[in-house]
Amino acid sequence: MTSVAATSAAPPAPALPRLPSLTGLRWIAALLVFGFHAGTMRIIAEPDYKAVVDALFTLGLSGVQFFFILSGFVLVWSARPGDSRRTFWRRRVAKIYPNHLVLWAATLVVAWWFADPVLPAAALENLLLLQAWDPRPGWFYSINTVSWSLSCEFFFYLCLPLALPLLRRARPKLLWALIVALPLLILALWPAQELVPEVSRWWFTQIFPPVRSLEFWLGAVAAELMRRGLWRGPGLAVASAIFVVTWVAAAQWIRAELWTTLLAVAYLLVITAAADADVRGRRSPWRSRPLIWLGEVSFAFYLVHVLVMTSVLRWSGDWGTGFAGWRGPAVVLGFLVANLILAGLLHRFVETPMMRRLAPRRPARPAPVPRQRAAGAPTAGDGDAEGGAAGAADEVGLANGRSPYADRR
Repeated sequence: MTSVAATSAAPPAPALPRLPSLTGLRWIAALLVFGFHAGTMRIIAEPDYKAVVDALFTLGLSGVQFFFILSGFVLVWSARPGDSRRTFWRRRVAKIYPNHLVLWAATLVVAWWFADPVLPAAALENLLLLQAWDPRPGWFYSINTVSWSLSCEFFFYLCLPLALPLLRRARPKLLWALIVALPLLILALWPAQELVPEVSRWWFTQIFPPVRSLEFWLGAVAAELMRRGLWRGPGLAVASAIFVVTWVAAAQWIRAELWTTLLAVAYLLVITAAADADVRGRRSPWRSRPLIWLGEVSFAFYLVHVLVMTSVLRWSGDWGTGFAGWRGPAVVLGFLVANLILAGLLHRFVETPMMRRLAPRRPARPAPVPRQRAAGAPTAGDGDAEGGAAGAADEVGLANGRSPYADRR
């Protein structure tokens, strides 16, 4: 069992250690979503090849679930005393909105090229990231379809500064009760959807921001327990094994009502175990420089991948037909590479410079105060005081607006 030990007698540290493993894990979640969409677009026509993709990525849509849990975890872990609500909200907008605006405009250009009808009201909803609140079929997937998750994230960001003081003051028993209750609430959504008109049930369980916030708060509560040194969970190897077993079982035998809850728990165990490994300076396969880069561009990758694939397939006349033989996997691999290149460019020339330009500057941090480490307490491991969980980054990127590895490139 792993834990982060508390040091109640010592003054608080100037910052928590970085969590770069969470950045690497973001790429795995983005890859799951990509594989799911590649499968549902039927790019691969060869049945044997398609069966492999379906087996690997049939639950890939749950990668968004991972992003939501990770977002709550990272933002609570990296929250700094003294940050105002306005500062927090401005930093979040500076991080995700420039990329969203570029893809919103690009999607409208593609729609114009293919002469697709665009409802002005739907375009406005998407521009303002309000589409996840609209239950009308098609509206919540309007314009750049994947941006519905940003609409949810905006709601999470609005709520977190209001709820964080309560979270900080909550007693441990209440936090542990929430860790148990939140997955049960996710499970309860399935019978609860019977109270919703059938046409809106997908929206209610998969899109509606207050419902999806259950995953965000699950990560947030776990981060608060870990900050206090109270979290107890399996190590990274065991947590990873639990995830793999859960994934295989869920894909083969478990109904959707159960696997959404089970995967939420499995994702949380992996996230906390990876964070604990970073805090303690233990080995983690997710801290390699290639994975760190992939994790940093994963937000841009997530935003571009569906638009690129659908546009190319429509332009080539291969939409819905699939590619025979080895050409199917080759096209999927080509899409993966092309989307990575575009994501790297978007991250380099839009996301990073706009974050630096628009986000409020953080005040200079005080030098760390020397203190005696309590028995069993972890050191900062490979991290330093600057990033906190910024190195891990949530779905929308770094908490402090720059990569902890930026100086090493």
